[in-house]
Amino acid sequence: METIIVQPPGPSRPEALGTGSPGLLRMGPGDIAEFGRGEVSIVLPDPGISRRAGRLEAAEDYWRLSNFSRDTAYVVENLEGAGEYITVAPGRLGAPVPFEFSRVVLPALNGTADFKVFAPQHAYLNERSVPCSGDSGELTVHPYALDPTAKYFLVLVALCEPRLRDPGDSALPGAGDIAERLRPLESCRGLTRSAVNYHIDYLALSKLRLDVEDDPGADGVGRTGAKRARLASLALRFGLVREEHLALLPSRRRAVAERLGA
Repeated sequence: METIIVQPPGPSRPEALGTGSPGLLRMGPGDIAEFGRGEVSIVLPDPGISRRAGRLEAAEDYWRLSNFSRDTAYVVENLEGAGEYITVAPGRLGAPVPFEFSRVVLPALNGTADFKVFAPQHAYLNERSVPCSGDSGELTVHPYALDPTAKYFLVLVALCEPRLRDPGDSALPGAGDIAERLRPLESCRGLTRSAVNYHIDYLALSKLRLDVEDDPGADGVGRTGAKRARLASLALRFGLVREEHLALLPSRRRAVAERLGA
């Protein structure tokens, strides 16, 4: 099971996360990958970046970053943190990164260079994972570690909303419907259909680890619909999304009023 997934620089392809694309680097606990412009695992082709600029190390449910530069700091941005970031000082080794969605940014001759790192196995404390007094055994890791503050969780709640409000409702919203439903939220103003599909892929393949097999005879719409159906079914069946989570969504009355220009 991978601790982190690294998306090297290049054209943005939201669908790549769920395709098993060889361009993605999947790392498990103890795995190490170096980055720079030389013969390394993560290539940043800019003449202003060292051949061996730094290193990533996957830990248990997070990752560490080492900065091999003697005079340049690197920045790790939280992609869901509204501007939150950490700075890794020159020469710093093994700096722990707490973010689930990260962008590593390096100064470069042509502006900046960056790559993304996803840490889908982050663990979150709940009443079932608190160790008993005097219990020296290993903690139980929740099989579905979801962060209710993350954008992907909002997408999951919006996907499950019809069935939460009416268990007999078999219809599921499409990616465009979910984007429109969440757009009144400040954090989702720029949410697009493509971004929603990206989050659905991330949930299905990395967070909930659905065994989704692509049927070569089916069209893309059919595969996406089946994935959404299985995702909603699992989330509701195991109580990952519950009625109280509907409070995270924007008011339906307000959304209707905004569409009508009221």
